[in-house]
Amino acid sequence: QMQLVESGGGSVQAGGSLRLSCAASGYTARTYYMAWFRQAPGKEREGLAAIYTRGISTQYADSVKGRFTISLDNAKSTLYLQMNSLQPEDTAMYYCAAAWKVYGLGTVLSSTRYDYWGQGTQVTVSS
Repeated sequence: QMQLVESGGGSVQAGGSLRLSCAASGYTARTYYMAWFRQAPGKEREGLAAIYTRGISTQYADSVKGRFTISLDNAKSTLYLQMNSLQPEDTAMYYCAAAWKVYGLGTVLSSTRYDYWGQGTQVTVSS
C-alpha cells in the first residue's frame, strides 16, 4: 500500500506561480513512475507531467510544457510540480499519482497507468 498527500494549492493571479508537493508514504520503493494530473469541473482528468522514479526521465503534456516542471526528492519521498506563468485555464483540482508497474495500458500520462492517487489540491487562477 501507499499513501499520497498533496499540498501547495491555492489562489493566484494570472502570470503567477505555485509549487505543489506530494508526500508519499508506505511502500514508496516499489514505484516506477509518479505523475501529476488535473481535473477541471466537467472535464476529463488530464495527465500533465510524469517522472521515472528510478532515473531522470520526464514527460510533459503539450499544454504545460515549458511552464511546469516535475521533480522528485527521493530522500524525502516527495514529488513536486513547479507551475509558472499560470493562466485561468489552469484552474483545476491537481492530483499526484504513483505507478507500481513499469509497463501498462496507455502512456505515462494516462491515468490507467497509475495505482495510487492522492486526494487532490485545488488551484485557482484568476484573470
